[in-house]
Amino acid sequence: MNTIYVRTLKRVEHTVFCVEKGQKVYKDIQFGRLLPYSSGQQVKRSLLESMGGILNLEHSPITFYSNVKKNKTTKKIEFDGEGEVFGTCDPSYFDQLIGGWMRAIKDGKDRTLKRRSPLSISAMRGLHPLLAGIDSENGTFDRRDRGNNIVKVRDESGQELSQEEIIAFLNGRDAQTSLTSKYLQSQRRAYGLFVQDIAIDMRRLFSVALNPFEPEISSQTEARLREAGWIESANVFGPCLVAPIAIREKLIPALAEAIIEWSITSNQARTFSLMETLAVTISENANKIAASIRAKLSEEEDNKAYPIVEEELNGVFSYVTLAAGGYIRTKSESYDALDKAKEKIVELLSSFNYESQL
Repeated sequence: MNTIYVRTLKRVEHTVFCVEKGQKVYKDIQFGRLLPYSSGQQVKRSLLESMGGILNLEHSPITFYSNVKKNKTTKKIEFDGEGEVFGTCDPSYFDQLIGGWMRAIKDGKDRTLKRRSPLSISAMRGLHPLLAGIDSENGTFDRRDRGNNIVKVRDESGQELSQEEIIAFLNGRDAQTSLTSKYLQSQRRAYGLFVQDIAIDMRRLFSVALNPFEPEISSQTEARLREAGWIESANVFGPCLVAPIAIREKLIPALAEAIIEWSITSNQARTFSLMETLAVTISENANKIAASIRAKLSEEEDNKAYPIVEEELNGVFSYVTLAAGGYIRTKSESYDALDKAKEKIVELLSSFNYESQL
C-alpha cells in the first residue's frame, strides 16, 4: 500500500480551538446541534510547528507582496491593497517538503509552481454529535480591589471629566456601578471527545515531480537539489527527484512524533486544555481506520452515544493511553501507548522504497 492513515482521539475540556468569534462551529444536520471544530489548516500548522520544534529548525521564509500607488493630488504614496503571499517552493525546507506550496505571481511573468502536500489532514471534529458540544461563558475584567487604578471618563465631545465630576456622576448612579470593572462578551467554549485523521501519501512524501507542464519547482531549485544529492527517479506521477536517505532518516522520526504529539497552540491562555490523546489507530485501509475509533448509539437510552475503540481489528494497529480508561471501556491501555504508535509510524515510513517506486 502507498498510504498510511492515522486516526487520533482527543479529550477536550472548556477551551477554544480558534479565537475568531470565540469558537468556530458547524451544525450537525441529523442531530441539530452546533459542534465546535478545529480546521484542517489549523491542525496542519500545529503539526508543522511541532515538527520544527522537534528538529530545532526554522520554518521557510514567507514572501508578502503589498501594493502602493501615488496619490495624483498629494503626490504621496498610499496603500493600494494586499498582494500575493507565497513560500520559497523549496523542498530543502522541511515545512515546504511536508506542507506543500503554491506560487502564482499576479503579473504572470513567472510560471505557477504548485506541490500538493503528501499529508491530507482533516478537521478535528466531534467523535459524535452527542459526545461533543459548546458552552457559553460570561466574564468580567474586574480590578476593583486595587487602589491605584487610573480612571478616565470622557463626555460626548471627548473631553475628560475631572475627579470631582466623576464622583458627582457616580453619586447619582446605582451603588453597583463601577468604573474599574468591564463586562466581557459571552464566549463559546468547546468540550467533549474529538477525532482527527491524517493520510500520508508515501509516493509524494519525499519526492518532487519533474513535470515541465505542471512544474513543482523552478529550474534553479532543481539544479540546487541535484547538487545537494537528491536522487533522480520516477513514480506513478512521472520523473521526480527523491530526498537523500540522510534527509529521510532525519525527518521520518520527527514527522512521526509531530503526528502523535501535535497540540493546538493558538487557543487563549485562560482557556488552556491539555487535549490529551486517548487513542491512536494506524492502518493502510481507510474504511478500517474509520471503524477503529467510532461511536455507537445507545439501544436503551435516547440521545446517548458511547465511544468505541476497536483494540483488536484486523489490519489496524491500536494504541490506547492510560487516560482513555476514564472515558472508554478498554482492555489494552498502556503507559507507553503513544511511544509505540510513533515507532509504528517510523517503521511503516522507513520500509517504503522511495527511490525505486516503479
